[in-house]
Amino acid sequence: MVSLKINGVVRNIDAPDDMPLLWALRDVLNMTGTKYGCGAGDCGACTVLVNNDSARACQTPIGSLTDAEVITIEGLSTDNSHPLQKAWIEVGVPQCGYCQAGQIMSAAALLIANPKPTDADIDEAMRHNICRCGTYTNIREAIHRASVG
Repeated sequence: MVSLKINGVVRNIDAPDDMPLLWALRDVLNMTGTKYGCGAGDCGACTVLVNNDSARACQTPIGSLTDAEVITIEGLSTDNSHPLQKAWIEVGVPQCGYCQAGQIMSAAALLIANPKPTDADIDEAMRHNICRCGTYTNIREAIHRASVG
């Protein structure tokens, strides 16, 4: 049994310590906002926050998260009121939408660390998140909007 604090709530997960956080979220806790992409930590679709830093849930064993605070896309807000969610909607970032939870969570980690990022800061922070639809310009614009709001 692993006890994790996810989105401010302590959850007890009956699973082995080496289970990836992604599977604990999706299969055990039925929190499906975090997406499976490549399974190798390369695409960023499964990005969550662990202690306010971006982390690939597919590569993070739940046993390594003792005393950690995990925030998923569901934990940013329940009503799309988080500045990044609002900016994503205003700019019309998503096309297919599959990568967007991971994109938003990487952007959230960036804005926590650097509330007023430059284009170069955004490009660096987001470089490991792949968007098959190519909405990178809109993603950058949304991050700038969220950083002012």
